[in-house]
Amino acid sequence: MKNRHFLILITFVLTTIFTSNTSAQVSPQWHLPVGAKARLGKGTINEVKYSPDGTRLAVASSIGIWIYDAQTGEALDLISGYTGEVYSVAFSPDGNTLASVSRVLGRDFNINTIHLWDVSTGMLIRTLPGQWTIYSIAFSPDGNTLATGSKGIVLSEVSTGKRIKTLTGDTSWVHSLSFSPNGNTLAGGGRDGTIHLWDVSTGENIRTLTEHEQGVSRVLFSPDGNTLASESREGIFLWDVSTGTHIRTLTGGYGSFSPDGNILASRSSEGIGLFDMSTGENIKTLTGQTNWVYSVAFSPDGNTISSVSPREIHLWDVSTGENIKTTPGLSGHGRIDSVAFSPGGNILASRSGREIRLFDVSTGAHQNANGTYKEYHESIV
Repeated sequence: MKNRHFLILITFVLTTIFTSNTSAQVSPQWHLPVGAKARLGKGTINEVKYSPDGTRLAVASSIGIWIYDAQTGEALDLISGYTGEVYSVAFSPDGNTLASVSRVLGRDFNINTIHLWDVSTGMLIRTLPGQWTIYSIAFSPDGNTLATGSKGIVLSEVSTGKRIKTLTGDTSWVHSLSFSPNGNTLAGGGRDGTIHLWDVSTGENIRTLTEHEQGVSRVLFSPDGNTLASESREGIFLWDVSTGTHIRTLTGGYGSFSPDGNILASRSSEGIGLFDMSTGENIKTLTGQTNWVYSVAFSPDGNTISSVSPREIHLWDVSTGENIKTTPGLSGHGRIDSVAFSPGGNILASRSGREIRLFDVSTGAHQNANGTYKEYHESIV
């Protein structure tokens, strides 16, 4: 009888080991619903974010959050189980915590909740109270405060999850949030075209910017914090943060500041405009792309700009305006709609509707040919 019990124990241990190894190798099978045999694909991509040190990619998807090694493309973890479809993610400045926005399971589709996750373990740290349709999320530069924008702005303490204050001066949905570099001011851009600047410590509405006639899709502080850029269909508006004065309007959209804050790049059907921030002068326009430019981004050293058209990624020399390299998108894999440099500047991550692809900046070579990021349609059987 003792021998029989010993054999049963050994069989159980071996079965557990082999099952764990298989699960680790076939990453899409992590965290399957009860009764499901297999998952085909990895869900639909909603957002992609680099960790601050550039070693990880967090992918917000319809089945949870995939964590990848940004250099190799290897799937490291699937964070799920506490949440429905994940719409947005944000890393804390130190890279140790990940905030996610998702639908509250079993409730109204428009009720969202925020989860805070330990990046190294994938464990849930805490859940913040739900809000009605969260459009934007941002950590303060010191990582102590999390701002979420919906009908108004909620500031929460990261260490406890408690609400610090609610900023209720906004009368429309807040579609974009941006902390100033020193963390003292928070800008919120609304669907009605209004921008509010808030004192983070007191919750006071410092000033309201009302020049936009259409909804503001994005707000962004310059690296020195003195200028705010806001985007709408009218173009990119530049504001003096200290006075609230509308300085000028630049043509194009989806602007990106150079790391030193001296240049702002904007995209349009004509190409990429580079504007001197001190004068507003159009320094040069980068042309040569045959299709509309969807997204632009500066490399961390400020010497290179990447731009995305539906089927191509272009790299440009900022000083000369020369098109350094053009990397064709892989045929049949959807329109490329955004691109981001790794913090080290050596890798570009591009996103199409259902895929993420990594490219070597120096060679333009496709990094992850093993297909780690392919097949984002999800089916559970």
